[in-house]
Amino acid sequence: MSNSDYEQSVQSAPEQVAEFEDPRRGFVGQLQHILHVNPAFVPLIVLIASIVVFGLLIGSRFFSPFAMTLILQQVQIVGIVAAAQSLVILTAGIDLSVGAIMVLSSVVMGQFTFRYGLPVEVSIACGLTVGAICGAINGWLVAYMKLPPFIVTLGTWQIILATNFLYSANETIRSQDIQAEASLLQIFGTKFQFGGATFTLGVIFMLVLVFTLAYSLKHTAWGRHVYAVGDDPEAAELSGVNVKKTLISVYLLSGIICAFAGWAMVGRIGSISPTVGQLANIESITAVVIGGISLFGGRGSILGSLFGALIVGVFTLGLRLLGADAQWTFLLIGMLIIAAVAVDQWIRKVSS
Repeated sequence: MSNSDYEQSVQSAPEQVAEFEDPRRGFVGQLQHILHVNPAFVPLIVLIASIVVFGLLIGSRFFSPFAMTLILQQVQIVGIVAAAQSLVILTAGIDLSVGAIMVLSSVVMGQFTFRYGLPVEVSIACGLTVGAICGAINGWLVAYMKLPPFIVTLGTWQIILATNFLYSANETIRSQDIQAEASLLQIFGTKFQFGGATFTLGVIFMLVLVFTLAYSLKHTAWGRHVYAVGDDPEAAELSGVNVKKTLISVYLLSGIICAFAGWAMVGRIGSISPTVGQLANIESITAVVIGGISLFGGRGSILGSLFGALIVGVFTLGLRLLGADAQWTFLLIGMLIIAAVAVDQWIRKVSS
């Protein structure tokens, strides 16, 4: 065929455009896409629905400022630890040692103040440093030794827990002693009134922390690196992301946040005990999963973990006011966890 014949045949051929099936066609597909882009929508919807349902069942007292702020006070420690857990899970990891780091940091703050007579400010700084060191060790083992995060933090959880008991000798520092000599340790328990509602500095710290991390994850290069590492670490490495540095920064920051949670816990319960907060790791993972952050990493919003913690708080307080057995709380929360994972799997199909 000559060039002129070829050009004539091309010009006479009907114009055809390749067509691809739109996976988001239809209402269900559109909903799936919206939830994929805004992962915090699901826990927010569940939170609003649970508040409405319990409000209808219990009455106006559930909508009172006292009840609403009581929920915030009850979930403040879990909310802070869940923020730390969220960072790790966004990198497709998991941190089982968050509760142990929290407790050890609070014990160090108390023991350094009352056993060694250090100024309370120095003791608090030492407690925060201990949290940072524990987090850095976790990050180094995961990033440089290439050990699975589950195994690493399972091991450090046991080590930190044993260190906590051995160092403290199971000694509890009473609230009366703290109030008399080191009230700064209880500062996060300070209450104040606002519009008929009672808040604590611990609640304010939790909210400021969550919104600060949410902004950092969405609008900074570090935040984009965290999501990239969780989504595909090899692709992130090829695109110029320092995966090891990012992982260490995440675990280090997680440890520091857990140390702050330990400080806030002193203000919440009033005393310093090596036996409290043992379930913080499970509770934080529960809040993160219900909050819509994918356990596979790379997708989710840290605001969702706050909503997840609040959902647990609403169910706990609502069932208590209804006079239901406490086991119903565990039953419903367990069902929510399974449902949240199922929804996450369904939403992930939009990107597959």
